Amino acid sequence: MDKLPTEMTVVAISQPGGPDVLKPQTRPLPQVGPHDVLIKVAAAGVNRPDVAQRSGVYPPPPGASDLPGLEVAGEVAAIGADVTRYKVGDKVMSLVAGGGYAQYCLAHETHAMPVPAAFTLQDAAATPETLMTVWHNVFERGGLKAGETLLIHGGSSGIGTMAIQLAKAFGAKVIVTVGSQDKAEACLKLGADRAINYKTEDFVAEAKAATDGAGPNVILDMVGGDYIERNYDAAAVDGRIVQIAFLSSPKATVNFSKLMVKRLHHTGSTLRPRSVADKAAMVEAITAQVLPLLQTGRIKPLMDSTFPLEKANEAHRRMETSQHIGKIVLTV
Repeated sequence: MDKLPTEMTVVAISQPGGPDVLKPQTRPLPQVGPHDVLIKVAAAGVNRPDVAQRSGVYPPPPGASDLPGLEVAGEVAAIGADVTRYKVGDKVMSLVAGGGYAQYCLAHETHAMPVPAAFTLQDAAATPETLMTVWHNVFERGGLKAGETLLIHGGSSGIGTMAIQLAKAFGAKVIVTVGSQDKAEACLKLGADRAINYKTEDFVAEAKAATDGAGPNVILDMVGGDYIERNYDAAAVDGRIVQIAFLSSPKATVNFSKLMVKRLHHTGSTLRPRSVADKAAMVEAITAQVLPLLQTGRIKPLMDSTFPLEKANEAHRRMETSQHIGKIVLTV
């Protein structure tokens, strides 16, 4: 690894607003803490929380970089005094609490994973945030088991396309909701058993029909709003509904007696504010149980598009059209 520069190019949020508030800046390299690895970023994933942060509604947690970007991949350029897992030159992908839209980014060593053999660095950058969100919510919180059925809202999103592959790899049946025929086809190609077009079909009726009237055991929801009560209608007895976002609304009028009658669990989580230890535990579980599937390329992020770092505003514009299928990545 060559001598490190003192400055780097980043893309910062100049003020809350639309995609054009994302502006390239020059900043000093971040200071490496005892358990940090400094990653020379080759690529960074673009996620909905980045858009929310740019809009001014999702501030970074205390101590995190003010730059957007929650997942990166690249080469380790420097390590902290107490780092034992990685050495300079290792290729890694990592979840970060912010700072991904930059030439260099800090990650806690326990949140980084080796880049799988079957992956490009772009694939790797599209993986950590999505994989950890799906693993924690579908498997740890939702308790999805082989033989059960998972209903995924937003099946063609980065989260959705990863959830389809993971659920199928672990022996579940998968139903998705999508808004167009090409999104439906992409999900079926990835292994989904049924794709419901929510614009022309009633997902409650269709999800029940696809499960012989029983309903899905686990529902992964990023919509909220009136989907909350409809999820209760669709879910199987003892079903688990896992909330990961509210693209429609965080408020709804719901008949909660359905929760009791069907013995439902409705839970949810956000990843970014979780403790270092919580995230490390997720990485450990994923390393043991999912990394082998990534190494062979059996599970791989579905890529929609890539943009150069300096054109992060165009990447955000693409995400806000909701026409993307899979992941959007910035290349550095």
